[in-house]
Amino acid sequence: MAQLERDPHTGYLTTGHEWNGIKELNSPVPWPAWAFIAVTHIFAVVYWILMPTWPLVTTYTKGLLRHDDRVELQATLKDAEAERARWTAKVAGQPYEAVLADPALMARVRETGKTLFTDNCAACHGMDARGTPRFPDLTTPSWLWGGTPEAIAETIRVGINSAHPDSRTSQMPAFGNDGVLQRAAIDNVIAYVRSLSGEKDLPPEAVKAGEKVFADTCAACHGPAGKGNPELGAPDLTGPRWIYGHAPETLYETLWGGRRGFMPSWEARLPETDRKILTLYVVDLRGKK
Repeated sequence: MAQLERDPHTGYLTTGHEWNGIKELNSPVPWPAWAFIAVTHIFAVVYWILMPTWPLVTTYTKGLLRHDDRVELQATLKDAEAERARWTAKVAGQPYEAVLADPALMARVRETGKTLFTDNCAACHGMDARGTPRFPDLTTPSWLWGGTPEAIAETIRVGINSAHPDSRTSQMPAFGNDGVLQRAAIDNVIAYVRSLSGEKDLPPEAVKAGEKVFADTCAACHGPAGKGNPELGAPDLTGPRWIYGHAPETLYETLWGGRRGFMPSWEARLPETDRKILTLYVVDLRGKK
């Protein structure tokens, strides 16, 4: 049986337990602990009376305040839908230039457009729209069918090489793989098109030889000066950044194996207003880049 002692310093009895010379006192629970227990119990009782609390067979106790989280959530969602309807109506009813010039409206477009882009476009074009391998960068000034909001909106609507009857259709031939150009000619035309975008320190003889290759092989689509042709889906080659990248190895891959991108039509997938918001988001993102 444990031997109880009275502690000479506090006056409390010990419990009889001892560890390495340290004896346990049988001291009472301090009053703050009792106060905390009392307050929590009182709060629980008051909450049970005022708020929905106890489940019953087919319903639950409603409480004196008759509070309902579901009703509150539905009201919040209804207000959000009404607010969204107000600003989307403005987007739908105004030309692109007017929306782009409205800071308050564009703040809404950026928020919603980012969600739309993330959900529908980022898997191919990347979260920042700067492209992924074999999918184009959307922040460059070089666009296949033109970079105006109207042209971008039409591309989103009908897609590229898609099943839509009005789909954009284009294909960059595989000049190397199909034997149209030899390796030396491809290297020369790469030097020439890099010179079109202002690059320096390129071999002059390669640039000169590439100019002839370009005139014979590429100018029919990209134009004599390399400015592109939106009617054919041929991008401008004179800008500082291209849709698939500007690195020599990327250009070689394009010329050797060709390009035939695919983009689905979003006409049946997204409402017209959402497609317009996406268009405005991409135009705004390109301006920031």
